[in-house]
Amino acid sequence: MSASLRAALCATVLISAALLAGCADTGTATAGSENVADLRIPEKVSPDTEITVGSPETQVALKLSGQLDSLPFKVKWANISGGPQCSEAFRARSLDICSAAEIPSVHAHWTGLDTKLVAAEFRRDPLEHPVYELGIAPGAGIDSLADLRGKRIAYSPGQAQGALVLRILAKAGLTQQDVKLVELPSTGDVYPTALGSKQVDAAPLGSVNIKRYPAKYGKDGGKTIQHGLRDDPSHLWVPTESVRDPQKAAATREFIRFWARAQIWIDTHPEEWIEGYYVKDQGLSRADGEYLVRQSGHPDIPADWTSAIARQQQTVDLLAKETGEKAFDAEILFDRRYEKVAADALTSTAGGS
Repeated sequence: MSASLRAALCATVLISAALLAGCADTGTATAGSENVADLRIPEKVSPDTEITVGSPETQVALKLSGQLDSLPFKVKWANISGGPQCSEAFRARSLDICSAAEIPSVHAHWTGLDTKLVAAEFRRDPLEHPVYELGIAPGAGIDSLADLRGKRIAYSPGQAQGALVLRILAKAGLTQQDVKLVELPSTGDVYPTALGSKQVDAAPLGSVNIKRYPAKYGKDGGKTIQHGLRDDPSHLWVPTESVRDPQKAAATREFIRFWARAQIWIDTHPEEWIEGYYVKDQGLSRADGEYLVRQSGHPDIPADWTSAIARQQQTVDLLAKETGEKAFDAEILFDRRYEKVAADALTSTAGGS
């Protein structure tokens, strides 16, 4: 076993232990989620209100766009994002807002953590700009999704990549029994390394790994194929207790406005974003940054979450079927008090107000 995979497996054990420890405090999974829809959000937020935010990309975007010092409340930035890190911080009551895909909120519900989605972002032309592509190991003999039968597939339960694997199998008419799911955390270069060393046959690759993997292993037959599914949901995610608090609820609303403007600034200032974020902050090459800007396409921030909730319901139902968890109404994950906040912020900016 390679050193990278050995470290990855150790990380899996540690993450699983942390999740079990977190769940021990909450008992069994929640049967529902607290309804905060009728709680009024104050019109103004006190400048003394402080929230902790785990969205490093947004912090950089606000700084580069000159908006960081205009936030009308105090922000403590946490250098974390994504499901496992954020859910553990939520349990520890050390985080108020986090950037994550849609799956962590579903997994949190099943492990007894009450959370809400308060902002939603998608990609225009999502099939042309997928977040993930399916990496194929050299010599695996996989040219289409149907060829996955009998193959070893990297799988990260509770994360977007894991849910995507289950959706890919469903699209191909396959079940978990038709393949071998190999549990590995989808961090860093774990998946490309596992593919390149032929320890798995397929794995969802995201970000710059979509570009780097075939560049490194293409000469040996490594490649990526399209999965043809929407995989673009991105959210601001909060513990319900944070938006139950009136002043934190107001701060969350104001943060969503700044977050929405930051997404559009990123889209309309690609050169500044490549240099300021991908090169200087992330340490990537300019070529990698340019690739990621092209790969991301353009953002879509809807004022109506109806379609998003319907897609989330389909995902909940599929995951429930495949994991044995109990299906639930996906709408309880969304705090629709915030539904129009991001889109309205963009409209008011465009109107010059």
